[in-house]
Amino acid sequence: MTDLSQVARKTTFTLFLAQSLFSAGFIAAATVNSILGAKLGGDPWAGVPSAVLLLGSALAASVWGVLMEVIGRRNGITLGLFLGVFGFGLVVMAANQNLLLLMLGGMLLLGFAQSAILLGRFAAAEVHPPEKRGAAISNVVLGGTVGAIVGPLMVGPMGTFALRLGLDELSGPYMAGLALLGLASVIIFIGLRPDPRDVGVQVAALYPDVTPDGEARPISVIFRQPAALTAMTAMVLGQAVMVAIMVITALHMKGHDHGLGSISAVISAHTLGMYAFSVISGRLADKWGRGPVILTGAATLVLACITAPLSPDVLPLAVSLFLLGLGWNFCFVGGSTLLADQLSPAERARTQGRNDLLVGLASATSVFGSGLVYDATSFTVIALVAGTLALIPLVMVLIWMRRKQVLVGA
Repeated sequence: MTDLSQVARKTTFTLFLAQSLFSAGFIAAATVNSILGAKLGGDPWAGVPSAVLLLGSALAASVWGVLMEVIGRRNGITLGLFLGVFGFGLVVMAANQNLLLLMLGGMLLLGFAQSAILLGRFAAAEVHPPEKRGAAISNVVLGGTVGAIVGPLMVGPMGTFALRLGLDELSGPYMAGLALLGLASVIIFIGLRPDPRDVGVQVAALYPDVTPDGEARPISVIFRQPAALTAMTAMVLGQAVMVAIMVITALHMKGHDHGLGSISAVISAHTLGMYAFSVISGRLADKWGRGPVILTGAATLVLACITAPLSPDVLPLAVSLFLLGLGWNFCFVGGSTLLADQLSPAERARTQGRNDLLVGLASATSVFGSGLVYDATSFTVIALVAGTLALIPLVMVLIWMRRKQVLVGA
């Protein structure tokens, strides 16, 4: 068991490093995605690049789930990151040649990369015992803190660097992403040994009482179970609510004459909320239980949606977007941990991939819709719709927790 513990720590640290580099590049790009989309295609296209990215992430997630079961987590994540490198390269070219379709092609590849690296959180969970899964997932997600701090801070300097090279200012953040994802792919390829897929089977054998056994169930059967359905709903709608507001905030602020520095400060506060408190949410999921953490997250999302449209000033928006990120984190970590609890080794990769497919489809629809809704109505309407969606996982987890208490009492 000592050897398995060492492998678990090494696996988690490797995934943390890769997540840190990945998030820094992606968050830098996310700060200007809507601006570049609007520049290349007009305001109605502001949300389309992010929607395409999320659609690519959704479509690839289920494929990665199956593929990683065959070639392993290490090879799958490395391949995904390589595709992201090419994706960033296409967006740099698009920004400098004013080609919207080329940008969308690059964003599609970036979506493939995103879905691969996001499945890394489950790889960390499967090499840990059940009572440490929440902390393991949160430690990987914590890598996003680096992106929350470094990503937005790179936007201005990288824009200046691009101008000095005679390139479009907006291509700078994508150039940074290209380099960071290339480095992350090397770290995964070298460091993620032995493969978490194989280690997970050994760990599961040590905890037969809390690990589902028998033949792999159909995914439809798994998601009909109340716990798995609650976990999936928390992640799907938590993601949809978060991205609907996040991706349009930059354009909303630009419409109120805020510069890139102010916009990046608000996005930085948001991503800080998304990732910095992962170390807390994961440990609370292990200590309190999965349900209370999801409940806290859903309630925080509702609060964020209520406060976001109250003022266009930097400080109030930063606070609201921070709460939006924090609520997402609790739903994402709590939901991921709860889902991991429900699966046997044979069910993990494909079920987790299908879960992330649903997450991606919901958030892609949400992001695409937010651009259209913003063009037709206002930021306030987007926030109200998102807040209504956030009530669904809040109610579901209350019902699930209540039923669970009744069963235990019986």
